[in-house]
Amino acid sequence: MIQNLDEAPLNLFHLRAVVISGVGFFTDAYDLFVIGAALALLKDQWHLSQSMIGLVGSTTLVANFIGAFLFGRLADLFGRKRFYVLVPVLMALAAIGTAFAPNIGWLIAFRILLGVGIGGDYPLSAVMTSEYANVRDRGKLVGLVFSMQALGLIAGPIVAITLLASGMPHNLVWRLMLGLGALPSLAVVYLRSKMPESPRYEAHRAARRAVRPVGPETEPGPASNVSASAVDQRSGAVRFGQFIRNRKMRLTLLGTAGTWFLFDYAYYGNSISTPQIMQMIAPHATLLQSEAWTLIVFAVAAVPGYYLAVGLVDKIGHKRLQLIGFAVMGLAFLAMGVFPGATATVGPFLMLYGVSYFFAEFGPNTTTFILAAELYPVSVRTTGHGLSAGTAKVGAFIGVFIFPLLSYALGLRGTLIVTALFSLAGFLLTFLLPEAANKSMEEMTLTFEEPSRKAVKRILRRA
Repeated sequence: MIQNLDEAPLNLFHLRAVVISGVGFFTDAYDLFVIGAALALLKDQWHLSQSMIGLVGSTTLVANFIGAFLFGRLADLFGRKRFYVLVPVLMALAAIGTAFAPNIGWLIAFRILLGVGIGGDYPLSAVMTSEYANVRDRGKLVGLVFSMQALGLIAGPIVAITLLASGMPHNLVWRLMLGLGALPSLAVVYLRSKMPESPRYEAHRAARRAVRPVGPETEPGPASNVSASAVDQRSGAVRFGQFIRNRKMRLTLLGTAGTWFLFDYAYYGNSISTPQIMQMIAPHATLLQSEAWTLIVFAVAAVPGYYLAVGLVDKIGHKRLQLIGFAVMGLAFLAMGVFPGATATVGPFLMLYGVSYFFAEFGPNTTTFILAAELYPVSVRTTGHGLSAGTAKVGAFIGVFIFPLLSYALGLRGTLIVTALFSLAGFLLTFLLPEAANKSMEEMTLTFEEPSRKAVKRILRRA
């Protein structure tokens, strides 16, 4: 069965899985980036300080860690599908709650709930897609799920521009901005309920049942009187304690979580703060003009970067593309910080800012998501991805929260130089990871396991 999955040609089921999984990332991108425009309106209405703006903008990101780890671990223990359906429900309810928040306390509370749902969607959507995928197109398929962020990136500014230009009261505009994020999540709940459980997870669960000890409700067989630890060993299962103690898994986690942490610091700190950055570059520009410039950067640079990455990731290599992206986006941030003219006028800034966005998407924003979904054994795959995604969102939280503080202390140029240093660190840490392109996940994850587990894996691939 596993071999059939690895060798299956690309078909409509694969594409359906991509769309159904990707809607969560559309919502993720839409919400996480529209909050910048909403905060620009809330700042005056609710008289928010700079620290409070940073807190509201980053609260969802902290909750992402909780959701990613919680739902990632639960999906390894109890199956992918039930939580795959639950998280969009949670996201929709929370988005509606933010739209009706009567004060800053309630807004933060609902954004925490929203963050838990968004965080949970990372490991579930990524791993469900990677476990459906064939070997040749795995990077493309998982990357397509994540590239739905591109549509969310441009949908946010479009909605903001449309509502701002409509002449509606600003108190209504920001509520509509946030509340509209519920629509894509609600649309996908039914479709996800009709998707089958991950076949690789089912094969793993079947292996555990085949060697489980006999109990009151089981029939005697060759596995009778086998201890729980023996079941884990013979079925290829990895417990959480073993995951943490295994040196190679720790290094892999340092690579997937560490590079994602460093990238998200650079990416989210600047992306969510883009309206504030544009006001620093052009202080006399209106919010509508700033949103229009943001839309241009996203549409011209970010969106092509996503889809070019999807088309080439399996040819270039998942690890190699990450190295390329980190290197060029780091150089772009460094140029913006070092050369005074780069931040003096809108034109040169938008050009370099666009380069950084293109290579963020054509690189680590796509590949960190892919690598974390394919480098871990099936019994801890969503756990590993959840830990990586959650750790990344801690980096995003730090980036968003301290951006206003750093820009005040160091100026915009100094803040961009710090971002360049984080990109360099991500480049170096990528070398901890193996190249995964065009390799079976089962073959790669055998290197984590004891010889007694390898035999079970080979049996599963022949099944």
